[in-house]
Amino acid sequence: MTTDLSPIFARYEHLRAQVDALFAKVQQSHPDCVTCTEGCSDCCHALFDLSLVEAMVLNKAFNDTFTHSRERSEILEYAAEMDRSLARIKRDFHRANRDGTPPEEIMESAGRIRMRCPLLTQENTCALYHARPITCRIYGIPTAIMGKGHVCGKAAFTKGTPYPTVALDKIQDQLLGLSQEIADTINTRFKELAQVYVPLSMALLTTYDNAYLGIGPAPKED
Repeated sequence: MTTDLSPIFARYEHLRAQVDALFAKVQQSHPDCVTCTEGCSDCCHALFDLSLVEAMVLNKAFNDTFTHSRERSEILEYAAEMDRSLARIKRDFHRANRDGTPPEEIMESAGRIRMRCPLLTQENTCALYHARPITCRIYGIPTAIMGKGHVCGKAAFTKGTPYPTVALDKIQDQLLGLSQEIADTINTRFKELAQVYVPLSMALLTTYDNAYLGIGPAPKED
């Protein structure tokens, strides 16, 4: 891929910095409520998917940080194992949806699943902390998705008390916008590329080359 996407990635980094500033502001104003400490890995067991722009940024940071090493191999081996488990889980959820299980119930079930992040080290630290996704950065302070509030179970925020709350919907909209910019800039032949979300494990395993991104003409069939 020769297309320069650095301006788009720079805007993502700016958004990431804004999120870090939001977290710091809430932590400063409510230090007794934000209980995040080094070594706490509660958020490192939550399941969430990454937008195209975040997946590509994380993938590049991983490949730049871990070249040919045992640690890289171990991370990728676990990522592959985790991805297989997630595929089975998603099949079960798809079957439940097909059988009429309410979406809210499926989402609640998904929220209860705990899986160790491939980037979580044995010392309970993040192996790629500087490039961790926005979801990881905002975890620990009050957030809202479609008007419904969420907060880390280990935080000390009092239920029913108003606190500064981050609207994750708006952040996700910005991430989708950046992902669409990538799709438009590379002139992908995959119309839905910007709407593809992947688990962190898949983001590590994927090769974001011309074939994956749909750059250039489609390969001719034999």
